Amino acid sequence: MARFFSLLVTLFIAAAAVAAPVAVPVEARAGLGGIACNVNRFKIVTTLAATSAAVGKIPTADSTTASAVTTAKAGLKSASDGIGQIALALVTGGAPPAAARDQTQKGLLDAQTALTSINDPTAASSTASAMSKLAAAIQDGNNVVADC
Repeated sequence: MARFFSLLVTLFIAAAAVAAPVAVPVEARAGLGGIACNVNRFKIVTTLAATSAAVGKIPTADSTTASAVTTAKAGLKSASDGIGQIALALVTGGAPPAAARDQTQKGLLDAQTALTSINDPTAASSTASAMSKLAAAIQDGNNVVADC
């Protein structure tokens, strides 16, 4: 009788363990977030890529501009790496590391500081385009923080 009861309890626990993930709303699983959260995550990735492309179009004949562009690219790469760490944590079921969020924020701000320092009139139009895209990426990042 004890053996039968033990088997019954084991089967019940196994059934509950299998059914439990189905019963949990998608938004609560592995910190994946809701629709607005995921839309904003997608947007920051795409606007960050657009920003990187725009920064790559800034003319670098002026050495000061070239240095600022290099710094901006490094900041964007750092932000992208931070987002990559967050994505990896989410995919593997973990919580997004605070250090990765800080890295993303710092990278975006470093890029912004670098782009703001560009004064070369021949790079004004392309710098303004990159700054506009960067502002959108920063807003998307703020939206991720708010919605996720």
